[in-house]
Amino acid sequence: MKNHRNTIFYFVVTGGFTALIYWILIQGRSLQIGKKILSPVTENGHWNDFLASLTQNLQHPLAILLAQIITIIVVARFFGWVFRKIGQPSVIGEIIAGIVLGPSLLGLYFPEFSVVLFPVESLGNLQFLSQIGLILFMFVIGMELDLKVLRNRAKEAVVISHASIVIPFALGIGLAYFVYFKFAPIGVAFLPFALFMGISMSITAFPVLARIVQERGIHKTKLGAIVITCAAADDITAWCILAAVIAIVKAGTFVSSLYVIGLAISYVIMMLFVVKPFLKKIGELYGTKDNLNKPVVAIFFLTLIISSYTTEIIGIHALFGAFMTGVIMPDITKFRNLFIEKVEDVSVILLLPLFFVYTGLRTEIGLINDPFLWKVTGFIILVAVIGKFFGSALAAKFVGQSWRDSLTIGALMNTRGLMELVVLNIGLDLKVLTPEVFTMMVIMALVTTSMTGPALNLINFIFKTKDVGILDEISNGNKYKILLSFGNNEKGKSLLRLANSLVKKQTETSTITAMHLTLSDEVHPYNLDQYEKDKFLPIIAESKVLKQEIATLFQATVDIESNIAEIANNGEYDLLLVGLGKSIFEGSLLGKVLGFTTRIINPDRLIDKFTGKEGLFENSPFDERTRQIISKTKIPLGILIDKELQQVDQVIIPIFSSEDSFLIDYAQKLIYNNDSQIMILDVNGNVNTNFVLKSAINSLEEKYPGNITMMNEKIIKKDFLANLDLMIISVESWKVLLDSHSIWLRRVPSVLILKQ
Repeated sequence: MKNHRNTIFYFVVTGGFTALIYWILIQGRSLQIGKKILSPVTENGHWNDFLASLTQNLQHPLAILLAQIITIIVVARFFGWVFRKIGQPSVIGEIIAGIVLGPSLLGLYFPEFSVVLFPVESLGNLQFLSQIGLILFMFVIGMELDLKVLRNRAKEAVVISHASIVIPFALGIGLAYFVYFKFAPIGVAFLPFALFMGISMSITAFPVLARIVQERGIHKTKLGAIVITCAAADDITAWCILAAVIAIVKAGTFVSSLYVIGLAISYVIMMLFVVKPFLKKIGELYGTKDNLNKPVVAIFFLTLIISSYTTEIIGIHALFGAFMTGVIMPDITKFRNLFIEKVEDVSVILLLPLFFVYTGLRTEIGLINDPFLWKVTGFIILVAVIGKFFGSALAAKFVGQSWRDSLTIGALMNTRGLMELVVLNIGLDLKVLTPEVFTMMVIMALVTTSMTGPALNLINFIFKTKDVGILDEISNGNKYKILLSFGNNEKGKSLLRLANSLVKKQTETSTITAMHLTLSDEVHPYNLDQYEKDKFLPIIAESKVLKQEIATLFQATVDIESNIAEIANNGEYDLLLVGLGKSIFEGSLLGKVLGFTTRIINPDRLIDKFTGKEGLFENSPFDERTRQIISKTKIPLGILIDKELQQVDQVIIPIFSSEDSFLIDYAQKLIYNNDSQIMILDVNGNVNTNFVLKSAINSLEEKYPGNITMMNEKIIKKDFLANLDLMIISVESWKVLLDSHSIWLRRVPSVLILKQ
């Protein structure tokens, strides 16, 4: 009875009270007498009424906004992926996505759908939500700036940075002189129009530049340090100038704007000398995640909102307030990391694409419908490139940089990206720029940002040099070189122990390089060095325990799998070791469903399906990441299934076919370097029938009779497997083994799967 007590209680309570509710509702009908209750009339039938209700729901402002967000995120992510694949910053793809969803494409060819998805009355909601995203993004940008770097490298950087602003600014004003009469809005004086043309020419996109520097691996070089510092100084200077320009535009005259500029200076002084020390004190008290509670987080977000509100009221735009709040955040890496983690995903993934699409909705490529207008657009691009690219390059050359480094700095500083769009949208909102000029300038932003990568490649080709010294860290002739790539520290240590067991007695003729790659949008310029140090600290500690010298290699990238293969292929390594990833959906019903849907979610897999590459790994025992590495790597590859590998003393090598003969080479290395005990399991009797295989094993038995054991048993005992440290097997044999569903697979030790 006790077992059913809860069930009885549940049905008595729910059933009884449900009956009571029903009785009250029935009795309540008598209260309707004299109330003139209108019964709903169903003229068109229940189904049609339901469809009418559904249509009304779809047209609700919230439903429209949510549909817009879903569409925008999907399209922006897709175009971002496409442009990353062709070597362009993802921001270019996201800007293109905005233009595609705007009147230039969707509105032109699918006007009915465009009107339904982006009705005019909904654009206000989209604008305000995108502005919130921009405020959060500018807050992150401010936090990413490292002011200590500015102080340490101020001399060269300030000269280059300010030259890269003043030269294009002057050229922009000169350009305004020629286009003002024909293209300036009616009622707009020359001064505000010229100032906006100048600032539009002189802006640099710090986030895009920083990502390019990271992805090309030059962040540790002197050149990388200079260009990051230049961009930081450029960002601060440009935003201050922009604030002054906005003040002049809103005030109407320069003299009237002095009051606004005076208030802006007072605001900056207040932020630097009152708010910053206050926030620093809080940061020192609550700098760890354990202590960072909600009231503390609320203080910082309230500071952000008040700061943005203040600058909006003063007349220099809310974005400057957000940027300034980020700049004065406590200079504590862990503390800034916490806030970036809280803010960046929401702002960059969810809200920022709304800004790109809102910009796209205002960009009408169709307005440039005349050869003359395209000539003007080309001239704008030319002036922008001459001012920013060559202005920065000449300044860099003047302060003592080589021509190669000077041109590289110029190419990077010419990157405009998102920052340019922010400036242009402000100009359009203030009605200083016409839609035609706005569209021309958006095209200029796209061209100058997209030319950065090709320009850098061309410079490297002309000067016959590489951006990255990443593959030159080990250049030791004919040494046996192992590259191990790790994601987390525990796998990294296991891979290092395995690599050490292959070469530990051959220190003079071998090298080991530990590599960690991370997605470039997961690290930031200000904490890149600390991030690298934290990642390699456990690996370096383990190398000291093993008394094994290692080289370390770190790089931010947009495509980890491709870069692992590229570095391994181009670095003349003899063996690449990686850990096997594991899908979080493996073995679940959801995993089976996602077997199809991941081809849609991940475009790489969709491409592989159409090109036939995925067929190579049909029913593959590997996760998607490992499959990508296998397909792209051209050198010997080892995939470790790690079960807390501590030593490599007891090793079993199953031989399934004559193609597995190359495994004997690794057996020899383990015996010589690690004195490992090798058990060779002849599964199908191939050893006696294959001359090459038999000769290789006989040679080992003669040389190391105490280290080789031949086995022909078909059934492996459980206790025997428990005493092993490692199984070495080929990729093809591993698949055969899995297909056989052997019971003893559940008890295997760590496994090294090798591809020759």
